[in-house]
Amino acid sequence: MKIFRKSYSHRIKASIEEAWSFFSDPSNLARITPKEMGFEILSEKSKNGIYPGQLIYYSVKPLLGIKMSWVTEITAVREGQYFIDYQYSGPYRLWHHEHRFYPDGDGIRMEDTIHYSIPLGFLGSLMNRLLISKKIDRIFDYRRGVLDKLFGS
Repeated sequence: MKIFRKSYSHRIKASIEEAWSFFSDPSNLARITPKEMGFEILSEKSKNGIYPGQLIYYSVKPLLGIKMSWVTEITAVREGQYFIDYQYSGPYRLWHHEHRFYPDGDGIRMEDTIHYSIPLGFLGSLMNRLLISKKIDRIFDYRRGVLDKLFGS
């Protein structure tokens, strides 16, 4: 299984508390995901915030407008510092996403590190090179633009 890695870093003008409150609330994912992805949270919002073992259910159209279910599990949380989500089921063979937050002057720096794998062996690797890797980059570029509008850069 070929595992791909992507890293993104972005600085926003927000306190750790503001950033944590926004990013640890799964309902905000739809706000920072391109509309054509048809991203929809199906889980009820947790009254206890984000926590290890939490399962989050989504509906998403990752490729060619085909609607799919996606379930992630929050596997680790250190409030105000990081959380990790892992695909329980969905479009990827593997999806492991670390969200980290660091104080940075009058704002914070967010770092996203994603390890992922595509099903279908060689064909999946080819699809990654031609489509999927670029689509993930576009999603994070879109997020950057939305976050700059929401918080300032």
